[in-house]
Amino acid sequence: MIHLLIVEDDAENNTIIRDYLESHGYTCTQAFSGSEAKLLFSIEQFDLILLDLMLPGIPGEELVAQFSQKVPVIVLSAKSSLDSKVDILSAGAEDYICKPFDLPELLVRIQVQLRRREKNSFHPQDDDTTYHFRNWTLNSSTQEMWANGASIELTKHEFLILELLIRNPKRVFSKQMIYEYAWGEEYLAEDKTINVHISNIRAKLKESGTDSYIQTVWGMGFKLS
Repeated sequence: MIHLLIVEDDAENNTIIRDYLESHGYTCTQAFSGSEAKLLFSIEQFDLILLDLMLPGIPGEELVAQFSQKVPVIVLSAKSSLDSKVDILSAGAEDYICKPFDLPELLVRIQVQLRRREKNSFHPQDDDTTYHFRNWTLNSSTQEMWANGASIELTKHEFLILELLIRNPKRVFSKQMIYEYAWGEEYLAEDKTINVHISNIRAKLKESGTDSYIQTVWGMGFKLS
């Protein structure tokens, strides 16, 4: 049975979502604050999390990175600005739905993420492959990275971006190609997501002195140098 965690401080909306999803065969646990969600996450196993951002206790923005390391996170938020979406997706969320939304749309978004997770679990990509580039090492099985011997903490999408680049170190990848590899979705023109992720990756690599390995090819995309 698929187990979902619904994190929404509005009790009525939380219950409406729960009742709808349970009517479609899912098991749902409710949380009404960030603190309660964090506690439940530490003691129960979930297949996907629906996460509001404006929560009492711990705000949703602080929970995205922690939750998304283990399970897909779909953010439900009234914040509709592009910058807000980019920030949350950069933190590791799989999807971002602006309120108000239709419940059938939410159901389809959930099904997409669960299908993708199931596909990845049965068809792991290069699971036992370790990639090397200069002073970098990437392990696809554990999704770990080391730069000059130091462990680098990456979100899932950051790791996939680097995995794509390191598998083809001489090739230039457009933003569209990078996005469709890392997210498995069609790229939206003018989306800032890739630029933000590359900037975040470079910042994490700066201390190791390897941030310059990622080269911007103006008008084309990114490659390794």
